[in-house]
Formats: sequence, structure tokens, C-alpha cells
Amino acid sequence: MSDCSNDTTTLGTSKPATEEVKSNSEESTMAQESPKNSAAEIPVTSNGEVDDSHEHGFNRDLKRSLPAGLGLSETQITSHGFESTKEGVIEAGAFQGGQRTQTKSGPVILADETKNPAMEKLELVRKWSLNTYKCTRQIISEKLGRGSRTVDLELEAQIDILRDNKKKYENILKLAQTLSTQLFQMVHTQRQLGDAFADLSLKSLELHEEFGYNADTQKLLAKNGETLLGAINFFIASVNTLVNKTIEDTLMTVKQYESARIEYDAYRTDLEELNLGPRDANTLPKIEQSQHLFQAHKEKYDKMRNDVSIKLKFLEENKVKVLHNQLVLFHNAIAAYFAGNQKQLEQTLKQFHIKLKNPGVDAPSWLEEQ
Repeated sequence: MSDCSNDTTTLGTSKPATEEVKSNSEESTMAQESPKNSAAEIPVTSNGEVDDSHEHGFNRDLKRSLPAGLGLSETQITSHGFESTKEGVIEAGAFQGGQRTQTKSGPVILADETKNPAMEKLELVRKWSLNTYKCTRQIISEKLGRGSRTVDLELEAQIDILRDNKKKYENILKLAQTLSTQLFQMVHTQRQLGDAFADLSLKSLELHEEFGYNADTQKLLAKNGETLLGAINFFIASVNTLVNKTIEDTLMTVKQYESARIEYDAYRTDLEELNLGPRDANTLPKIEQSQHLFQAHKEKYDKMRNDVSIKLKFLEENKVKVLHNQLVLFHNAIAAYFAGNQKQLEQTLKQFHIKLKNPGVDAPSWLEEQ
């Protein structure tokens, strides 16, 4: 470069003034005809060397203009001398995976793991609305006789029997409660009548014995009635637990099973309709998604059907055991009461571990229980 600059200086001093003016005019004309791109403008110093300050400024502007996603780890602009045919060369270094240029400013991109609660709720509402629509359409189709439904004949028969038995047990429970109420009123009346006879036996000397006999009879009847009332109330409590808790719990599982069956039939019908339609790039993803949903609801339906079968089996065993004991208790208590067998009536209560409250004794207050 030093030799080239010396030669250039020597030639410059030997040229006449007219040639120097001519060369200056040609340079200005070329500068006007050259494009306005900064990459084509290469400033030259008086020694014939390239001005590096403009080159570095252009490199900086080019790096800022390049997007960060190109993966260029290093970009450099080099300019050659006048003898080279190329005015500028862009040299790009090898991409390094671990080093990426990150801009300090710009929009913040949220990661996929970040979940928006509002969007999650909106998605849940959308799924619930779609599922409700499909199930409602299935129910209406079944009622109008247009849609098909899945039926398990053996299980449906057991469910129908259970519902029919529940109605009958509720009727027995209602009648037993009525009997208990009426017996309580009768026992209360007998106790009052016995007290009245006892009072009259003390005040009427002529009928002292007659009033006394009747007073003792009514008091005995009242006592036996209280014993029978305890047995009937125990029978009512056991049947009420069976009907309103055990059977009701099984029927709740049956309702869940029926809901699962409706969802299963709704998605089955939806899949069948898609399979009957054309198969192209637009319908294949829908068919695959529908197949996935159908399989999920089929597994849920099978699980609920298995749960109902197990609960019906255990319910039948428990029902037979409970009702057997309660029916024996009810029969023995009624027979002993109307036969006037006080010992047999008391023995029946002991057999079923029934404790009676002493008449006329009030329940302890909450302060005494503490």
C-alpha cells in the first residue's frame, strides 16, 4: 500500500492543472451517477487508502438491519482496493447453536408453558357447551324415536326392579310412621286414663277397687305400648336408612351411569355421521378427534356400568340381611303386644339390642352433657 500511495502521489504532481480539474469533474459525475446505496460508496483518503470509519459505520448499520432469527453469529463487510472487481463482500461466520443474539427491545413472547386462567375457563365453557349440545340432541332424538340407544337388558331390568322396590319400601315406611304416630297418641291417652282412674280410686271409697283395677290395666297397656313403640321406631329407622341412604346412593350411581350412556351414544352417533361422509384432508382430523372422544366416553360408560353392577349386587345382599332382621323384630313385637305377653315383648327388644327411654324422664340438657 505504501508503494501504491507513493506512485499515486508522484503521478499527481506531474500532471498539469487542466488534467487535474478534468479528473475532479469526472469523479463528481461518477458520484452523481452511482446509486445512493451506502454499500457502493467507498470513500478514499488522499493517500489512496479506504476510509475505515465509513466502513465500520456501514457494518454496524447492516448488523442492526439484519433480523436476529437468521442465526448469523458474525457479519463483517470488507472492502478491497481499486484493483479488485468487487466493491464489497459480506462474510458470515459459522452458526453457533449456543449463542444467539437477543435484542434488548421488542415484544415479549410468552412461553407455551404459561397458562392463562381466563383462557382455561373459556375452553372449559366451550367443551361443556359442546358436550351439553350433543347430549341434548341425543335425548331429543331418543324421545322422538329417531336416534338409537345402547341398552343392557339385564342391567336395565335390575334397575327397574330397584326403583319399583324403592317406591314400595317408601310406602311401607310411610305406613309404619303413621302407625307409630297413632300408637304414640294411644299410649299417651292410656297413660292419662290410668292416672285418672288412680285418682278416682283414692277419692271414691265405694269404687276404690274397680278404679284401681282399671288404673293398673291402663298403665300396663301404656307400658307395653311404649315397648312396642320402641320396636316400631327401630324398624322405621332401619328401613329409612336402607331406603333413603343405601338405595338412594345406588340410584345416584345409576344416574351417573345413565348420563355416561347418553354421552357415549351422543359421541357414537357423531362418529357414525362423520364416517358416512366424505374422507378428505378436512374431515380426517375431525374423524380422528371424534374417534378419540368416542373411545374416552366408551371407557367411562364401561366403568360406570361395572360400578352399577357391583353396587346392585352388594345392595341386594345388604337389603336381604337388613329386612330379614327388621321383619322378624316387627312380627315378634306386634304378636307379643296383642297377646299380652309382656315378657316375650321385652325379650324381643333385648334380642335386637333396643334400649327404651324411661317414661317421664326428659333428655339431659346440653349443659349437663358437657
